[in-house]
Amino acid sequence: MKIHIKKNDTVKVIAGRDVGKQGRVLSVDPVKGRLLVEHVMMVKRHTRRNPAKQIKGGIAEREAPIAVSNVMVICPTCGPIRIGHQVSPEGRKARLCRKCGYTFDRK
Repeated sequence: MKIHIKKNDTVKVIAGRDVGKQGRVLSVDPVKGRLLVEHVMMVKRHTRRNPAKQIKGGIAEREAPIAVSNVMVICPTCGPIRIGHQVSPEGRKARLCRKCGYTFDRK
């Protein structure tokens, strides 16, 4: 599965229980087609105390993976958009906004 979203992109949830929430992408799993978004799809995880690893134990809240199809990348000028691709004259492939042409991959 080809994923057009990268780590540290800002995305908006368009489907599921957290519709409308925005957050930064923490990690991407291209094999499963899922990603972790900051403060989205929060679940409670029961953890056992482990003094050797300084784990306190109890009920911890953390993010669960969400499907890539349920999020859209946010353009700083347009809002939620679809990603397009453009090859520069040097041969570099860059992601860009389909509405305004803003380039996401600036190096």
